[in-house]
Amino acid sequence: MALKLNCKYAESFLGENDLTGLKGQVEEAAEKLQKGTGLGNGFLGWVNLPTDYDKQEFERIKKAAETIKSNSKVLIVIGIGGSYLGARAAIEFLNSNNYNELTSGTKIYFTGNSISGSALSELMKICEGKDVSLNVISKSGTTTEPAIAFRVFKEYMENRYGKQEAAKRIFCTTDKAKGTLKKLADEEGYECFVIPDNIGGRFSVLTAVGLLPIAVSGADIDKLMQGAAKAEKAYKETDLLKNDCYKYAALRNAFLRRGYMIELLAAYEPRFSMMNEWFKQLYGESEGKDHKGLFPASVIFSTDLHSMGQYIQDGRRILFETVVNIKECGEDIEIKENADNGDGLNFLAGKKMSYVNEKAFLGTVLAHNDGGVPNLIIELDKADEENLGELIYFFEKACGISGYLLGVNPFDQPGVESYKKNMFALLGKPGYESEKEKLEAKLSK
Repeated sequence: MALKLNCKYAESFLGENDLTGLKGQVEEAAEKLQKGTGLGNGFLGWVNLPTDYDKQEFERIKKAAETIKSNSKVLIVIGIGGSYLGARAAIEFLNSNNYNELTSGTKIYFTGNSISGSALSELMKICEGKDVSLNVISKSGTTTEPAIAFRVFKEYMENRYGKQEAAKRIFCTTDKAKGTLKKLADEEGYECFVIPDNIGGRFSVLTAVGLLPIAVSGADIDKLMQGAAKAEKAYKETDLLKNDCYKYAALRNAFLRRGYMIELLAAYEPRFSMMNEWFKQLYGESEGKDHKGLFPASVIFSTDLHSMGQYIQDGRRILFETVVNIKECGEDIEIKENADNGDGLNFLAGKKMSYVNEKAFLGTVLAHNDGGVPNLIIELDKADEENLGELIYFFEKACGISGYLLGVNPFDQPGVESYKKNMFALLGKPGYESEKEKLEAKLSK
């Protein structure tokens, strides 16, 4: 495996039996995932997905991506939560967080993930004078944020291209057979890709949900799946001490049981910023139930050492860090010697910035350890498709194991519905009249 878990900066914060004491529970959780006998077992399609996916659809995805790349300068991806985070995270990880500024190919913008009229208006201005395609991603087609964005952009596309040509530029990723979006796609003749019934949104990045936008960015999705398949095979190892995925799940739970309430995911490359966001949804939505679970937070170093560094070093001892260290990450810059050495940096002359970044990583790990912060290190060889496939599957399977260790269903999200009910009531949606009266009474107090 290209991915390695380094525990040397964390083990001293745990007791001798904290990890091995979880061995039986981890094995039981893993068996539930593999045999589909645990809570939420109707949503385990991701477990074998890297080797058991629809090969015909996969080829259609690649073909559609080539079509979009050939006729569009802009792809608008409409979705929220798991319907956009994984794709955007993968695109930026593999390219840059400045992907749209640097690419000579199709620019990819994401919308439908907020209810901001100004943000949507700005995006429509970006599309002016450029050929556009849409990829709308929604299981039902009625989720408020993407549904509003799609209503606006559907009208935009039909006004600009005419109904028939617009239909050729709109691609839907939705339910296989039912739902508002599927019905509309069938009526209008949009090409459709499937969100599998047995895979929840936050686990869907390796389905058409993520693969179509990722392929449009120029990434090799065959290699992405190969990396995930390698991880699928490796992480069937039953020995906790030989399986980095299971060990990670066990360690984070061991820290929780010792009073560490926050897991801080850190990386030293800005291109990892959206991977941080994907991670936070994956773990926050999977584990945050029944008043349980670690709170997932994130930082990008060394940037956030100048904002959050003080708290991490000297604040309350309620967090541990999981640091993703990528050894090779795109182009590098060598620091040159300066004649007057006014900035005092000539001692770095001849060194590359990656070398300085590595020392910043090591220095920070040691400092935080001295300050009482455990650090788990996830080491990756490089920022490429195969490594990313491994990392995605690593986090997904560890999340399933970890959720079962907590005793929750990692594959539902009942709490997400609460704000929606209140919002619909306050907006006056039919059927919410009584709830509206109650909420307005609360607001008037």
